[in-house]
Amino acid sequence: MSIGVCDYGVGNLRSVERALIAAGVDATISEDASVLASCDGLILPGVGAFAPAADRLRETGVAGVVTEHASSGKPVLGVCLGHQLLFDRSDEGGGGDGLGIVPGRVTRLTVAGLKVPHMGWNTLRLTRRSPLLDGLATGNYAYFVHSYGVTEVAEDDVVATTDYGPTLIAAVQHGSVFGTQFHPEKSGSAGLRVYANFARICSSRPAPLVAS
Repeated sequence: MSIGVCDYGVGNLRSVERALIAAGVDATISEDASVLASCDGLILPGVGAFAPAADRLRETGVAGVVTEHASSGKPVLGVCLGHQLLFDRSDEGGGGDGLGIVPGRVTRLTVAGLKVPHMGWNTLRLTRRSPLLDGLATGNYAYFVHSYGVTEVAEDDVVATTDYGPTLIAAVQHGSVFGTQFHPEKSGSAGLRVYANFARICSSRPAPLVAS
């Protein structure tokens, strides 16, 4: 079983790598589309602006690999910006097209009286069962840093929400494709559990226990 972490020049790859190691997950960081194509599952991290990141994904050929993985039923996990890139389009920076793997749109947060970006710890509300969130419960804390969020998402694709003014989408599952608006690598034991669960999904073996 092999998990590839997509390196497309955008993101906090080393913190993701450290969290994966802490969760007992063996993963390969690569920008080589052919290497990523051979992996059983892919993690698409990302921190930064939507349109340049989407352009970079296409330039490197990683976009095609991620899309092919998703269409063939292989697991894909998008994190923060990587999560947003899974959707159709973003309004950020004048607008730009995403990968179009999960139906939905990315729009700027509108939270009257609250700071944007939304930055810090918030509790999760699990809205339907997902193997990505096995072992987590409503009330667990996760760490968020974002000014944009996904909207116009099918209700059945939403697996967790959080409250920051209005209700925000915190995690989605669309077939074998998963996304978290929060950063698992910054979310303590709950976040490590998310990565361990993703490894279990990729390997169909029980996830290792993560100490709280």
